[in-house]
This record gives sequence, structure tokens and C-alpha cells, in this order.
Amino acid sequence: MSTWAVVLGLVILLVLVVLLYLRRQRVASVKVASPLAGSAPALAGSAPAATAGAAGMVRIPGGTFMMGCPPGDKEHGGNETPVHQVTVNAFWMDAKPVTQAQYQKVMNRNPSHTSGGPGCPVEQVSWADAQSYCAKVGKRLPTEAEWEFAARGGAAGGRHGDLDAVAWHKKNSGGKTHPVGQKQPNAYGLYDMLGNVWEWCADWYAPYTSAPADNPHGPGTGQTRVARGGSWSSDPWGVRACSRFRVDPTHRSGDVGFRCVRD
Repeated sequence: MSTWAVVLGLVILLVLVVLLYLRRQRVASVKVASPLAGSAPALAGSAPAATAGAAGMVRIPGGTFMMGCPPGDKEHGGNETPVHQVTVNAFWMDAKPVTQAQYQKVMNRNPSHTSGGPGCPVEQVSWADAQSYCAKVGKRLPTEAEWEFAARGGAAGGRHGDLDAVAWHKKNSGGKTHPVGQKQPNAYGLYDMLGNVWEWCADWYAPYTSAPADNPHGPGTGQTRVARGGSWSSDPWGVRACSRFRVDPTHRSGDVGFRCVRD
């Protein structure tokens, strides 16, 4: 066989190898992209699902809403009025309450008393415990206004759906917490905003006023903090987006947990 024949054969072989490599790269690219190709476009004004760089969080668009118990809500508590106009800026919020597994990983302990397992929300945490966890992961506790705006998910009523479909409460929980994310989310993609565990907010507790407010943070000092949303041990009236619970910041119990936010 001549030298030229050998060279030509090697060139042809090299070309075939390159073509085969390019074909494999193209197929791999199509396989990665295919799940997105059939997904529905995001609705204008709605919060997108968790994205790269914000694992486990959803973007809350911010806006103006009427904070407090909506007119006609027969389950309202005395500290949920007067209804007043509030504006909040956009922010990111954990899609689910902080779990026992997440808390264990960051804080090297699990204070919870529930037997539901690592996927259940962490509880037996004080306000300072919750604040410390959020700070360690580069986040913070939500203000009360941010929490209520997010919990409503754009809805004006006290809940974003049927009570049993969206929340664990006294009549369906079996007397314990449950793994997060089992109930229906609200329109922003947030799970367990109602029921399962009360959630700490950043604010000191104070009665509402009728004055409009922009990004309120509550009073500068106080004796009790705010927890929102109701829990597995709450009667249905407490499992609403506008229900408020004033709690000593040192309090720890099996029905109080939290989630974090960031700007």
C-alpha cells in the first residue's frame, strides 16, 4: 500500500470520528432541552418557580394590597383590623418552611419534637433561633407585611383554596406536623403558608392602624413578636392569611417554625 493511500485513509478516519463526536453532542443538547420545550409560559405578574441561584425560593413580585381581615370574613380575630393599604417591594421567599434536615445541616442540631422525620418543618425554635439560621444562609425573616402579601398569593380572601386542600390543621393533622409540600401551593408557588407550623416574622407585635404604609417593619421595640399562618394544632379560624399570633420571642413549641426571605 502506498504512503498516499495510508495518509488518505487516516484523513477519512479522522473526519468520521469528528462527525460522530458532533452528532453525539447535538443529541445530548436536545435531550437536556426537551423538558423545557413543552412547558407552559409563565403568567404575567405571577411568581416564577425556583431558579438557578435561588434554590428552593420563589420570586414574590411585590405590590400594593389591603392588609388585614377582608370584609365579610366571619372567622376574623380582633387584632386583624383595621384593614389598611400596604405596599411591599419584590423579594425572594423560601417555597417551603425550613425543614428539620435543613436546620440540622446549618445549625448542627435538631431541636424538633415531632416524629415525622427530616422532611417535616423544624419546630421548637425561638425567634432568635430562626433569625440566626436565616442569617447563616444569607437571608432574613420576612416582615409581617411581606409574609401576608406572599401568603395571599394575589387572592383577597383568607385562604387560597379549600382548607383541607391547602393546610394541615387541628381537624386533619392527627396531632402532629407533616412533611412540607404535601398540600396545594398558592399562586406564587408557596407551600404550607397556612397550617403545619406557625411562622415567625421579623416584626415586634403592634395593633394595626388605618394609615397606609410602604414596606412596614413594625415598631422599633416591643415585648412580643409576630407569628403567622396557623399550625397543625390550630382551629380553622387561625389558619388564614390574615390571622396573627403574638408570641414571646423566647417561646419554643412544637407548632412554631419559620421560613426565610431575601431581597
